[in-house]
Amino acid sequence: MNENVNPGTTQPQPQTHANGISTIAQGAGPVSVVMLHGIGGGKAAWPAQIAALVQAGYRAVAWDMPGYGDSAMIDPCDFAGLAQALQPLLKAERDAGRRVVLLGHSMGGMVAQEAYAAMPGLIDGMVLSGTSPAFGKADGQWQRDFVAARTAPLDAGKTMAEMANGLVRAMVAPQAEPRAVAFAASVMAAVPPDTYRAALQALVRFDRREVLARITVPVLVLAGEHDANAAPAVMERMAQKITGAEYLCLPAVGHLACMECPADFNAAVLGFLGRHFPLH
Repeated sequence: MNENVNPGTTQPQPQTHANGISTIAQGAGPVSVVMLHGIGGGKAAWPAQIAALVQAGYRAVAWDMPGYGDSAMIDPCDFAGLAQALQPLLKAERDAGRRVVLLGHSMGGMVAQEAYAAMPGLIDGMVLSGTSPAFGKADGQWQRDFVAARTAPLDAGKTMAEMANGLVRAMVAPQAEPRAVAFAASVMAAVPPDTYRAALQALVRFDRREVLARITVPVLVLAGEHDANAAPAVMERMAQKITGAEYLCLPAVGHLACMECPADFNAAVLGFLGRHFPLH
């Protein structure tokens, strides 16, 4: 088996917290890596990362963003609300005596930035993967057109399962392994249509560019060579605006690096953790 193909590692049982947020957590290390998925994800997107982190001695926690998987939806579904929903989880990890590193992919990377803006004292480091500090253009019509184009298949009666394969193939690298594509599509297929619509509406309003200069914790900005959603050049400029941030572009991957090439992705994350959050 190609080591870069997601092996479908068995995940621990989920836990639903008092605020309706569902997570899976494994490991008891002194550093907790909290994984925040993208718009087509869920806590089920991270089995390879959970296994690698726990094996290395870290604690791994993956959430279902509100409206995803087993987590209750919030109203309004905006980034302020998403960060607020994350706060009890971060506080619980801190109260247990652990340092907290956010690992945010795509929309999850935006949630990480929003969370840092709202509660920097609860966050000790961040890995920002395939994301950006703002989305789209400051133009209401552009935003409406973007959302309309991406929800048109749903409006025409397609299911998320019917859309998932095409959406995933448009995001991954041309040479992505078929098994990795199938795994990513299976995760996206489970996203409720109403959640997908709400997430798109939140996405087009995101802009936290002013936060970058205020970030003082260690940050790894992790790009993918073939990522058309969060282009390497955009992510490199983002890294340059964060004091001390590291920038790395993974070769031969697209937007879904954590699922396309988990071995390479994990090596980059563990290298960053080893430099800034060593366990010994």
